[in-house]
Amino acid sequence: MAMASMMKVVLGSIAFGFFWVLAVFPAVPFLPIGRTAGALLGAMLMVVFRVISPYEANEAIDLDILGLLFGTMVVSVYLERADMFKYLGKLLTWKSRGGKDLLFRVCLVSAISSALFTNDTCCILLTEFILKIARQNNLPPQPFLLALASSSNIGSAATPIGNPQNLVIAVQSKISFEKFLFGILPSMLLGVLVNGAILLCYFWKLLSIERDQEVEAEAGDLVVENEVINSHQSPHASSVNSRDFSFGIDVVTPSSLVNANSKDPPNENWKRFLWKICVYLVTIGMLVALFLGFNMSCTAVTAALALVVLDFKDARPCLEKVSYTLLVFFCGMFIAVHGFNKTGIPSTLWEAVERYSRIDSTGGIALLSVVILLLSNVASNVPTVLLLGSRVAASAASISATEEARAWLILAWVSTVAGNLSLLGSAANLIVCEQARRAQFYSYNLSFWSHLKFGVPSTIIVNAIGLPFIRSY
Repeated sequence: MAMASMMKVVLGSIAFGFFWVLAVFPAVPFLPIGRTAGALLGAMLMVVFRVISPYEANEAIDLDILGLLFGTMVVSVYLERADMFKYLGKLLTWKSRGGKDLLFRVCLVSAISSALFTNDTCCILLTEFILKIARQNNLPPQPFLLALASSSNIGSAATPIGNPQNLVIAVQSKISFEKFLFGILPSMLLGVLVNGAILLCYFWKLLSIERDQEVEAEAGDLVVENEVINSHQSPHASSVNSRDFSFGIDVVTPSSLVNANSKDPPNENWKRFLWKICVYLVTIGMLVALFLGFNMSCTAVTAALALVVLDFKDARPCLEKVSYTLLVFFCGMFIAVHGFNKTGIPSTLWEAVERYSRIDSTGGIALLSVVILLLSNVASNVPTVLLLGSRVAASAASISATEEARAWLILAWVSTVAGNLSLLGSAANLIVCEQARRAQFYSYNLSFWSHLKFGVPSTIIVNAIGLPFIRSY
């Protein structure tokens, strides 16, 4: 694609610059309006500056992706109400054999649940469980929080519904759920095991010393709590800011779920039990339909509506937990990225590196992975996928159709695992950090540097080990 006129290039770059700055730094001092408003501002400027027409802006919004996002959000809300994540929390401690065993369980459970129920949702609802388990067993929270965040990111790479960038890739590439899963699953499983091994290497001594010493060593990282305030603070209020980063549901902490269940009258227990079974069956049916190749957007929305009907009550409280700001953010992002593509800058930059980044050679895959990894941490992973996806696929399509599908899967793998590089690399990391810091009874401060010391080597090693096992079928 040739470069647009100089005026379009300059104005399009300014509009995209507003979007990028506010997407990466939502509370920037000179314009602290947040990610969603920043995306809308960038989109509006693209139209006002006449980089794209209003019609083109409307066409840039992908309704299939929005439908899939909405459907999975609603399903996650009902799974939360059906105590799915409480049971996952109990699974972590069932016949546990100590800190090292628990660490690997956190890695496996968070990875698998994130692949099926999205990484951000799992991080929201499992963080407090893991903090509680660690504190009750006098174990240091840091390795378990890192295990949750990093393994959720790695696990979410395996399916189209694991994270937002995979949703975009699945819709744009038209790769079926089955092929997507089997193409990345070996890398995901190996990546989770390697990630767990790296965590054990980092924290072996800390998980092996006497319990009293562990508690003393970790005391410096505890957040000082105001007991008077926290004793009267609701779980919703304590973590409300986490919604800014979440995949799509309001934050409800596990303790609030337990308290809510305890208020059910005895004669209502059997009804609630049957309703839970129905929720799980609908969810399983959704996953089976996705696996069989049904339209992902329609399947997710159908499952969501089935759960609304089965609940047989006003759906407003559940639908209000859906993050509509996330849907609006995606609309703005689609338009802003489409406008930036119209300037010709992304195409020109890609043409400069395309011949060195072809996936038919080891060097090409390595360079492409570095580009994706760096851009994912600079511009965030979803914009990276929108900017690079079609170009990487077109380059691979000149080799073969199989390589085109493989290129999409490589993009999904690298852009997702890239989120483990730093605390700011993915929404899941930020959710774990905020949830842990604001937890009502087991607060812990996971610092940027403590995450970075683990995140850099883990991201590089897991990416490198997983890439050779990515296949298209």
